[in-house]
Amino acid sequence: MARRETPAAGPGSRALIVDVIRSAVTISRGELADLTGLTQPSISNIVRELIADGIIHEIGSLDSAHGRRRKLVAINPVSRFGIGFHLGPETLTCVAVDLTGGVVGREVVPRPPGESWQAEQFDRFIAGLDLPRHRIEGLALSVPGSPSPARDPGAVRAALRERIGVPVMVENEAAASALGEFWSRRVSREQAFGSIHLNSSVGAGFVFHGALSRGSGALGHVSIDYDGRPCPCGNRGCVEQYASTGATVRAARENPALARRLPLDGSESHAYEVIARAAVGGDPEAYAVLDRAATWLGVAATSVVNVLDLGRLVLTGPGVALAGSIYARRIRACLDRTAHARRRHGVSVEISAQPRDAAAIGAAVLVIQAAVAPAVRSNR
Repeated sequence: MARRETPAAGPGSRALIVDVIRSAVTISRGELADLTGLTQPSISNIVRELIADGIIHEIGSLDSAHGRRRKLVAINPVSRFGIGFHLGPETLTCVAVDLTGGVVGREVVPRPPGESWQAEQFDRFIAGLDLPRHRIEGLALSVPGSPSPARDPGAVRAALRERIGVPVMVENEAAASALGEFWSRRVSREQAFGSIHLNSSVGAGFVFHGALSRGSGALGHVSIDYDGRPCPCGNRGCVEQYASTGATVRAARENPALARRLPLDGSESHAYEVIARAAVGGDPEAYAVLDRAATWLGVAATSVVNVLDLGRLVLTGPGVALAGSIYARRIRACLDRTAHARRRHGVSVEISAQPRDAAAIGAAVLVIQAAVAPAVRSNR
């Protein structure tokens, strides 16, 4: 009986196969056919094209039950590279990744004023890593909040692209972080995946069926107390007023004992680091401040998990770099009690391996996905 092709056997078939190979690490052509629903001839043709383009390569073979050895394919990491810049308030984090999302280079420099620095920094960064320019697929900038025409005029991107000779993209830091974690962790496209980015703001990003869900990612402006603290956005009780790093610093400074004992003067980021170090070092009052913030964040996480039926959640951003275990423990406990789907499936809560760099890594991965799996479109 003839086998019916699935809807994937169209322009998105190549992207689908790349994404399945990415999550599987190594896989045979027969397994690709089973997982995608495409026919063996379709698989063979697409795999042949991907090998010719250098995106995947054959890495060996295994015995099969039918006597013939199965040839295995995998992503070819060093055939292409993506560059990501994260524009922080004071610093610029530059990251280069390979096709698996693995970091091959990183640099943090003071953020120059204005816009003209971007091309020069791009040139310096790739020259310092000695990356072949013809293998660089593009540059993506990750920024706090949502990119807007006022902050990222098309003319600026066009001029930057003309100057550096590769595509230029822009994404908010929370969404970029989600895609980076999804890609580098080799998460299956079948799993509903999300991440929370904790800093002076609270953002979130989501990936469904391999595609980044586009939007503002402003989890920080989900209200968790309808009559709570006023927020500059005009709402009341926004989670950002309770769980952001800024809210944690304010709560600590309002605690007389902590304010006397810890050096909480100076910048918000410095004060938060002091609180986080004290909390993980055993200071009970510092721990209580962070645990309270994590509890509030758990309330917001429950709403997100319930609405989107997430199966996996990763915590990223500078806010979890030192005290991620406190947040993860509290959020897990909250989801174990309140997640609507907890009786059908668990929700894993993990901490990013590189929380400070997650947004830059994600920006670089955005470039990679757009180059090798362009039909895995981000959606709104």
